[in-house]
Amino acid sequence: MIKEPSFIKVNNGRTIAYYKSEGRKSTVIFCGGYMSDMNGTKATFLEKVCKQLELSYIRFDYSGHGRSSEEFVKGTITSWRDDALAIIDQLSQGPLIIVGSSMGGWIGILVALARKERVQAFIGIAAAPDFTRELMWNKYSEKIKNTLKREGVYLQFSEYNNEPYEVSYGLIQDGDNHILLNGPIELDCPVRLFHGLKDIDVPSNTSERIADKLLGDDVIVSYNKLGNHSLSSPSDLERLKLALVELS
Repeated sequence: MIKEPSFIKVNNGRTIAYYKSEGRKSTVIFCGGYMSDMNGTKATFLEKVCKQLELSYIRFDYSGHGRSSEEFVKGTITSWRDDALAIIDQLSQGPLIIVGSSMGGWIGILVALARKERVQAFIGIAAAPDFTRELMWNKYSEKIKNTLKREGVYLQFSEYNNEPYEVSYGLIQDGDNHILLNGPIELDCPVRLFHGLKDIDVPSNTSERIADKLLGDDVIVSYNKLGNHSLSSPSDLERLKLALVELS
């Protein structure tokens, strides 16, 4: 039988679904990717690893994702960051290890900066800060840009979904409020960044750019020559586990 998630309320009325397992040590927070949910391979794998390592663990769905409330198309980087902060503030105490995958890498860095006094370490998996500007808007044709400005929404196809998903102009505009790669990232905790050289969604040099902007020196970037964007192969998951063992 599938266990039902628990829920918290965010101040503006959003309902955020989550699973939490208790441990004796730090709390690991997993921030998933754009249009992902908390039942993905990496999210559930980390739950098993955290139980083995006696770490507390929380995986959750951003608003508009999975079992949480709201419409996906109304989501923004601000609202999803605030969802993650609400999870941290309402459900955890003490040291944090933030793990962010793809868009969750952007969200994860934002929440780490907001709660840096508690952050013990950060792990990025094909982290994608600034993707609304660099990988969406800057790559869109003038026709798509005009559609977004005129209608507020563009239907974009993806190899990960059978149906197109709605990209909102609000998401693009809001993302500009959280750009990270144009200046220093004032985070000096240990950081481990993983990226696949076969990633066709987020350029592999993005992790190198993040490392360059981080203020801390304990930063290691690891590349998998055959790795794709998901980095969910058994060998990828084992490397993730080893990083968690090291950092916890």
